[in-house]
Amino acid sequence: MTKSRVLILSFSELTRDPRVLRQIEIFAERYEVVTCGYGAAPAGAADHIEIPVHLARWRKSTAALAGLLGARQYHRLYFGSERIALVRREVLRRPPMDVVLANDVLAVPVAVELAPRAGVHADLHEFSPKQGEKAVWKATIAPLMRWAVRRYVTRAASVTTVARGIAEEYRRTFGVAADVVPNATPYRPDLSPTPTSEPLRLVHAGAAGRGRRLEAMIDAVTRVNARTPGRLTFDLYLVAGDVRYIRELVERAGDESVTGVAVREPVAFTELVPTMHRYDIGIFVCPPTTFNLRHALPNKMFEFVQARLALVVGPSPEMVDLVRAHDVGLVTDGFSAEEIAAALTALTPEAVDAYKAASHRAAEQLDARRLSEPWVRAIDALLAGD
Repeated sequence: MTKSRVLILSFSELTRDPRVLRQIEIFAERYEVVTCGYGAAPAGAADHIEIPVHLARWRKSTAALAGLLGARQYHRLYFGSERIALVRREVLRRPPMDVVLANDVLAVPVAVELAPRAGVHADLHEFSPKQGEKAVWKATIAPLMRWAVRRYVTRAASVTTVARGIAEEYRRTFGVAADVVPNATPYRPDLSPTPTSEPLRLVHAGAAGRGRRLEAMIDAVTRVNARTPGRLTFDLYLVAGDVRYIRELVERAGDESVTGVAVREPVAFTELVPTMHRYDIGIFVCPPTTFNLRHALPNKMFEFVQARLALVVGPSPEMVDLVRAHDVGLVTDGFSAEEIAAALTALTPEAVDAYKAASHRAAEQLDARRLSEPWVRAIDALLAGD
């Protein structure tokens, strides 16, 4: 029997995109998966359409791009780009697709126009009209995002997104009903909690975005150690991004022997959970500087649990819900360095051991494959004609 053909489309480097890689792994077991995105073919793809990196820009000329955005000629801007022309051409020269799984809002219009036999599933990674906060972005790119949602996401047969608050905003603003598939990580049955003793070992890993204000966590640890020398250590594994900001954080961390804080070299995604397992507490206190950060439920939360750590988070609603539902850690009163320091001061090795044990109990429930069931149900339903 011929397998159904599922195109997984993402304008990202697929081999470095954990969410897309999870989709490929899940659906390659069930269907013939064709992938389309930047970079080489990922494992599991039966066929791959590589989008050259030089086509990432919507127009070669900045002036032409600005003119189209200013005139709100979004259809012409989008479907007249070399990138979209290549995707359409390469997909249409292959045997017909049964389903297209389009990752993020700007992959959805071309997916809809390709008219796969059973329909399009849209996986929206953030609330796209509020991805940028600067005035220029709001005036130029946000309307493009709203156009893509109103004209095309509303025509998708099914939709998922990464967090409950983001799903609710898509429903409230556009009438789009989205299920939730969080950015979870695979269950690690080989790991179990390690005994806790002082100094308590804290870890954070992720993107070094200035809007995340990582310096507050650094300052909090420094304050605790100034009051009780040697009580905490704190290692940060930061994904290269804002090089200047990372340099500022290194300078802020100061002398590791005094502050207990160190910015380490980043590790490969596959090594994150084993690396974190060497620590006691995973920390992420992220002020709501943007809509998407306010509703963030990042993959690091699930990595902390799989690493069998205690968690310390700020009062961000999605993270609070996860921590309290599984009793895997504590929530700070606010996002300031002093409020973080107060929470860290209250932690004892005994409390951390209890939170680690709770992470161990929750790890299988928070397995990526289990939490990806809405994808499976959606694609299976399309292919069944439901």
